Amino acid sequence: MASLQKHSMSCVLLALLLVTYVGAVVPWIDNDFFEEMSEAPKLGWGLPPVLAPGDVTDDTKSLPYQGHIPQYVVDYCPLVHLYSEERYWPADIRKYAHHFTLKDEEGGYVINSTFGLKDLKDSFDTDPNSPDKIPSAETFMSAVENFDADPRWLLGHKPDYSSGKIKDAPAILIVVDKGNGWVDAFWFYFYAFNLGPFIMGYGPWGNHVGDWEHSLVRFYEGEPQYLWMSAHGGGGCYQYHAIEKKSRNRVVDGVRMTKLIERPVIFSARGTHANYASVGQHAHDVPFFFSALSDFTDRGPLWDPSLNFLAYTYNGTVVTPVSKREREIGSDWLWFSGHWGDKQLPFTDPRQKWCPVQWRYIDGPRGPLRKNLERTSLCQRSKWFNFWGGCPARRSIKRGQGLDAERNDLVGDNCGVLLYRVRPKLLRSLLRLVMWRGVTCFVMDYFTG
Repeated sequence: MASLQKHSMSCVLLALLLVTYVGAVVPWIDNDFFEEMSEAPKLGWGLPPVLAPGDVTDDTKSLPYQGHIPQYVVDYCPLVHLYSEERYWPADIRKYAHHFTLKDEEGGYVINSTFGLKDLKDSFDTDPNSPDKIPSAETFMSAVENFDADPRWLLGHKPDYSSGKIKDAPAILIVVDKGNGWVDAFWFYFYAFNLGPFIMGYGPWGNHVGDWEHSLVRFYEGEPQYLWMSAHGGGGCYQYHAIEKKSRNRVVDGVRMTKLIERPVIFSARGTHANYASVGQHAHDVPFFFSALSDFTDRGPLWDPSLNFLAYTYNGTVVTPVSKREREIGSDWLWFSGHWGDKQLPFTDPRQKWCPVQWRYIDGPRGPLRKNLERTSLCQRSKWFNFWGGCPARRSIKRGQGLDAERNDLVGDNCGVLLYRVRPKLLRSLLRLVMWRGVTCFVMDYFTG
């Protein structure tokens, strides 16, 4: 009898230990994961396919006509927390163009004087007596001033503290009809300069003149379903319900109304302006646990792009201005496929430096229509190792790390929420060291979000 009691007690203790251990390592058991999932909106199941613009017909189109921007697109425009110590703020592309000439890949002039936004187009004549044209894809905007000296036009403009409006830096909105009730709203954010990261105290590396970043809000029948945000040629993709929201006054035709709506929030990183869904340190590109390359975000000045933007629709072949303001500027500049900044400086230039993996100054970026706006996937493109082209949308926020990070056990990090409740902390640290950005974490993030 005593033996049976001891055995029963051992079973109870073992069960308690098992529950404690499983609850520690698998926190969704403690957090009512399945209940949370049942409350989350069901996405994708039973919905019609997203179509490429060229496949949209009169029977499947989601917009009544080209040039129409639904109010819901403006209602759910992302709010952008810029970094508190940012040096290069959003800029006005119209004024930015006045500081450049245009050169070809060999350094020869295509336009040998400063120009305006209206002068940018798909191709250029170099010889009036020749039918040959230079494709804009082979050109670079070349600053007439020394950009290394930080001229005033390079620094951009801060948002108004009370409203979040930047009157001298309009965002660019391009809406694409993806058919069957789907609509993509691409919000582009332009900065005159990209300040690259530091590597172990040295740098910055990967600087370039001109910087185009963007976010994508994908709607189905007027309701936001997904949000994607650009970061270093890639980006992060989320189910819309997972993203942080802020209550803001509704904006109609540039005027703030009394009605409050919930707007998504994204965070722009210091210098690089890469976009993330949380604050803190975000390692990127280098798959090592010591985070040699990192971005930093915080709750700096809040920018509301919906208060000042230039709007267009795009169907894969035609760009349509939405209002008189856009028609005065025209749409030819969107077809400019060249670089919105100087070509990578030669190694003989005293401003140029080199480290084993990067140069100090690299090529300027290409413009909005080069960002794969026709895509049916949420992601702009896949990393080299993502040979299957997958683009899963996360169901929880990927949490930043470091001193600026905000503690919240209900959001994810590079290993989801698997390790949050592991104790002792030494064991948790060892597990993170082994799994961080490893195969296990990647597979888990990919399939569980």
